[in-house]
Parts: sequence; structure tokens; C-alpha cells
Amino acid sequence: MSAPRRIVIVGFPAAELLDIASVTTPLQVANYLAGHAVYDVTLASPGGKPIVTGTGLTLAAQAALERVRGPLDTVLVSGGIGYVDAMADTRLVRHVARLARESRRVASVCTGAGILAAAGVLDGRRAATHWAHADYLARRFPAVSFDRNPIFVADGEVCTSAGVTAAIDLTLSFIEADAGADLARRVSRQLVTYLQRPGNQAQMSMFTAPPAPGSSLVRDVVAHMAAHLADDLSTATLAARAGVSERHLSRLFLREIGATPGRYVRQARAEAAAQLLTGSDLTVEAIATRCGFGTVETLRQAFQGLYGVSPSHYRATQASAVVV
Repeated sequence: MSAPRRIVIVGFPAAELLDIASVTTPLQVANYLAGHAVYDVTLASPGGKPIVTGTGLTLAAQAALERVRGPLDTVLVSGGIGYVDAMADTRLVRHVARLARESRRVASVCTGAGILAAAGVLDGRRAATHWAHADYLARRFPAVSFDRNPIFVADGEVCTSAGVTAAIDLTLSFIEADAGADLARRVSRQLVTYLQRPGNQAQMSMFTAPPAPGSSLVRDVVAHMAAHLADDLSTATLAARAGVSERHLSRLFLREIGATPGRYVRQARAEAAAQLLTGSDLTVEAIATRCGFGTVETLRQAFQGLYGVSPSHYRATQASAVVV
């Protein structure tokens, strides 16, 4: 039996509790289900001080960051509302940079990507982070290509994820790579979660995102789209229904939603197809028709663009992972 993989999680004042727990819990469940220690997990903080998390609860650190020495399997930096101050903590950043050099794999959750960027670990790389902080971090670190869309990005042995629940997906991907798909699937079932969402899956769904449109016209068109996905939803048809020109409708959508009507329709149809793929036994051909794609190939192209996988792969991995 091989020695446990050493995993060090870096916390800091006002780190997010769930960013930490969403990593430690799957790893410890993997140990329990495997019947032996696959992972040796340590929570480290500056000076080994207790971490008063952003939620107000306090975590006891198990090690002082300054005293941790490699080699490590993985060093992972948590995120949280205290990340801006953490990025400015030169001592913390210096030790993160050191541990990154002493680790096989480097990772972050949510805004922890900002600390990795401050340490120079992400220079020249594509990185995921929480969608609400991506633009700020992109301005702060122009050498890093921050992407607000995927739930996680694996760029070689440097992995970054969006916030909170995306850390579970990232951790499940680690377990699968380290110990096999069977253990990762068993962990996901124990946690009553997916095994795991594709990394390129969008952080925000059109069906769960805040109802941004302030324009009653745009709200009406969006509601019509959602209720009539199989109908003709071309920009020309939608504009005629709304009584405006195509150019004006596109201008309103870009201002209110940040996407053209055509792009919005395509994503809404792909998300509806995703729900049917995992929640029904309809054929892919029937789903393509019901969601307004017309052909399976059109559905495949839209699905690949949004989720990074084919509809059949999405159904095979997501539907089978649901615990009933």
C-alpha cells in the first residue's frame, strides 16, 4: 500500500469555510471508503493561528504555513472575502510560491486564484475563479487569462476552480486521477452529489442567474423564449413579435443581458437539453427536436460549446451519478 498523498490546504483570515470543507470532506470520505489513508490532509495558516472564516466560525489550523515543508502531493489555496488582504500579505504569498515549487500539483478554490496569481504561479496560464471576481483579478494580473465561465480549469498540474461547490467537482477529479474512477464515484454517492460536473460547465445557468433585465420588453421576450424553445426563435421573429427592429432588440439584449438574442436562445436550449438528458429517458434525437435544435448535430455543437462534452457523454456521466 502506497504512502498517503500529502495535501496542504492554505487558509487565511476571512477565508470561506465552504471553500475549505468542500475539499477536506471529499478527501476524508475517500479515506473512509478506501479503508486506508489515501490522503494526509493538513490545514495550514499564517503562524498556525486559528482561521476566523468569512462566515464567522473559527477553524483550528493544524500547521503553521511557514513550517510546512515539501515534497507535497498538492498544495491548495482556499478563497474567501479576505483574499485581497491575503494577496497583499507578502509573507503568505512568498510561502505559497515556495510550496508551489515543492508540490506535484497546485490548486486553488474561488478567489484563492488571486493568491496563486500574486505568487506568480498562474503567469501565462488560463485560470478559473468566481465569476463575480474574474474581471477584477484580470485587471490586477494581466499575465493571467482569467475565465469567468468554467467551474474549474486544469492547466497541466495547476488547477483552479470557481467557488464553493465547484471545489467538490475539482476534488472529485483529483480523487479520480489519483485513485480511480470507482472511488471517485463512491465518494460522490456518499456526498449525494454529481460525479463530477465537466470542468467546462458554465458557473451560471440562465435558469438560475438573477433576472437582470430591467426592460419589460426584454423580460417579455425572455419569458417567451423559455416557454417556446421548440418554436422559431430567430432574432427576426422575436423582433417582429416585440414590435421592434432586429438591431434595436439586439442592442437591448446586449445592454440588459450581455448577450445577443441568438446566443441567449442557444444557451437556453442547451441548458434545457441538459436537464432532459439527465432527467428523462428521451432519445437525443427527441431532445434535439423538443429543445428547438432541429438536428442532433446542431445540439452537439451547442452542447460542446457550453459544457465542453458531447450530449451522450454528459448523459452517461451525469445521469449515472445521481443518487436515488
